[in-house]
Amino acid sequence: MSELSLFLGCVAPNRYPGIEAATKKTFSKLAIELDDLLGASCCPAPGVFRSFDEETWLTLASRNIALSEKLDDDVLTICNGCYSTLKEAGDTLKKDPKLKETVNRNLIEIGHEFKGNHDVRHVIEYLYQDIGIERIKEMISKPLDLKVAVHYGCHLIRPLKEDGSELVNGNISFFDELVQATGATSVDYEDKMLCCGAGGGARTAILEATLKMTEKKLHNMADAQVDCIVNACPFCHLQFDSGQQDVNSRFRKNYSIPVLHYTQLLGLAMGYSADELGIGMNTTSTADLIKKIKD
Repeated sequence: MSELSLFLGCVAPNRYPGIEAATKKTFSKLAIELDDLLGASCCPAPGVFRSFDEETWLTLASRNIALSEKLDDDVLTICNGCYSTLKEAGDTLKKDPKLKETVNRNLIEIGHEFKGNHDVRHVIEYLYQDIGIERIKEMISKPLDLKVAVHYGCHLIRPLKEDGSELVNGNISFFDELVQATGATSVDYEDKMLCCGAGGGARTAILEATLKMTEKKLHNMADAQVDCIVNACPFCHLQFDSGQQDVNSRFRKNYSIPVLHYTQLLGLAMGYSADELGIGMNTTSTADLIKKIKD
């Protein structure tokens, strides 16, 4: 029985389809069916749309949620930005009946209605809270002897804080715990909670400034001598992967740290091959990492 619709967003299907494959494979192993959210659009990112017209932003976002509601599902996001947008839009409309009525007048014109009877979940938050560390450990067939730099990302933490989640009260460790459930070691490093640099449209508008932030994180990760970076957001993934090559080119650096989405790391620990999880499709080489796992 399905309980979740998989919201892919824009970056994963267009740039990193391995993240979609890894999510579906790992959830299948956990006996969780993911419905395809047919007809879904961009979330859309609030940095542009909401800045110009909040009603339009809410209408587009709530349409995606309404598609999932028709399937009687919660929405599962694999991207921090999508999570932030859809959760904020859904929560805003649930709390403001008048605004919900206004948005629904727009949606009814295209055959949809936002009811507000389902939630928006992030893959990391869902795995930690609904599946649990012990259940995930039970599914590990190939523990990973890896040193990992965990990157939480801004738009995973902020919505949880606004929701008053206990996950972000005091020391934040839930993502690290999920990584360590695979057998890997989450290595502490300086400025761990720093932004990847790409959010809010900055990567497009001021690329060099964003790369300086990325370079700072890469420097700290390299100092910690990690085997790979693990994120939970395709856009952060893009910034650390393709952005790593941009950093090398612009600033004459020589970083070569493989980048994985958490579902790919989990898939490896569950016994899936790197090819099945699309890990070799990154811009930054993962060959040494894959060899280390095989050895």
